[in-house]
Amino acid sequence: MKKIEAIIKPFKLDDVREALSEIGIAGMTAVEVKGFGRQKGHTELYRGAEYVIDFLPKVKLEVVVRSDQAETCIEAITNAARTGKIGDGKIFVSTVERVVRIRTGEEGDDAI
Repeated sequence: MKKIEAIIKPFKLDDVREALSEIGIAGMTAVEVKGFGRQKGHTELYRGAEYVIDFLPKVKLEVVVRSDQAETCIEAITNAARTGKIGDGKIFVSTVERVVRIRTGEEGDDAI
């Protein structure tokens, strides 16, 4: 099994959710986060004072899928989240050793 973590722009969340639904991914977790990379942040004006916003709002998605679904999942996220501009985000993939569904005790692929 693979855990796919994606950091995306907040307004792309619905597009990514729909793309994952279309390929049969039934569940994911989304968390509002803040961060910066090459995008760096930006300057804003508030009541005549200029200030820098270092951390930009992003959404972090976590999806656990069977290993054979990982590539399709990554492609769906990439295509749905891409704007072509700086700050589109990143995808991280890691191996999951064990999954247990708390309610039923199911494990492995059955628990996803």
